[in-house]
Amino acid sequence: MFKYKDFVTKYASLINVALFCAITYFFHEFWWAFSSEIKSIPGVIETADWLALQVSKASFMIIHNTYDTKLILEPGNTLRFSNNGYITVNESCSGLKQFYQIAVLFLLFPGPWMKKLWFIPLSFMIMHLTNILRIVFLGMVTLWLPDHWHFVHDWILRPFFYVVIFLLWVWWVERYGGFGRRKGSDGVKRRE
Repeated sequence: MFKYKDFVTKYASLINVALFCAITYFFHEFWWAFSSEIKSIPGVIETADWLALQVSKASFMIIHNTYDTKLILEPGNTLRFSNNGYITVNESCSGLKQFYQIAVLFLLFPGPWMKKLWFIPLSFMIMHLTNILRIVFLGMVTLWLPDHWHFVHDWILRPFFYVVIFLLWVWWVERYGGFGRRKGSDGVKRRE
């Protein structure tokens, strides 16, 4: 006879991965299907622009102090390098989509709500730092390997966001949430 608890226990890892993939896929499709409507919500573009400004300022400071002292931060969040190459950090580079994706993922994924109250903001900070490091790395490519910029941007660093989101999710599942967890005699949740 089929027992839900036995099924969940036996296939917990598979269920967790399938749920992660489904939430990530459907969020991605939803975002691109309704991106113009989402961006028309008051405050969304302003928040994205503010985040883009913060990313460009932090990236400028790191790049200027480490490997291109002639770097200039121009209006419009444009980093102009000593070889005259440039990177413009606009609203689509702000990381706001990834913030929403993280929020949706962890709000929908099983786990204790009190842990979500600190884990989601921590994930935002990690994603913001990831975005800054992405721009810093793109700066290296702009300066030293400009012919490879589009490949690195599109095929390495853009997917890297999903690697970080996946690692955050693994951390969440291993420590706090997901299917196949039970409470031990000391009240601590453990994996079956």
